Amino acid sequence: AASLAARSGATTIIASGSTENILIRLNEGEGLGTCLVPNQRPIVARKQWLAGQVQVKGSVSIDDGAVTVLRRSGRSLLPVGVKSVEGQFSRGELVVCESLSGKEVARGLVNYSSDETKLIMGHPSARIVHLLGYVDAAELIHRDNLVLMD
Repeated sequence: AASLAARSGATTIIASGSTENILIRLNEGEGLGTCLVPNQRPIVARKQWLAGQVQVKGSVSIDDGAVTVLRRSGRSLLPVGVKSVEGQFSRGELVVCESLSGKEVARGLVNYSSDETKLIMGHPSARIVHLLGYVDAAELIHRDNLVLMD
């Protein structure tokens, strides 16, 4: 909950509710509990929603180049950066993007099912039509549907 609040730009104090007059004492500036101050600007509501979702349908492991592009450039996840696929998911469902070491990097709504992702992973976007017979989007996850996780 504190992490979600920080993503919204809210300063959060975690303190014991059983401490006598805790709210009054905190309001008066007494140094009780732990104060969490957001270290970045708030993210938009859609991305807050994505970050807070707990029901993910699967995951994709992405190479170091894809991790760098997502973190530094804020770009979309392309199939070429995907190394493996776990779980069963359909187009539009939420998946976790993990580094090769297993660390969660991002979450997003996929443009292709898990079966389709297995066919196009590791390939440039220009090959999607040849591999699937159609192309819905050049991106596996568009940046507007992707949120970076800390």
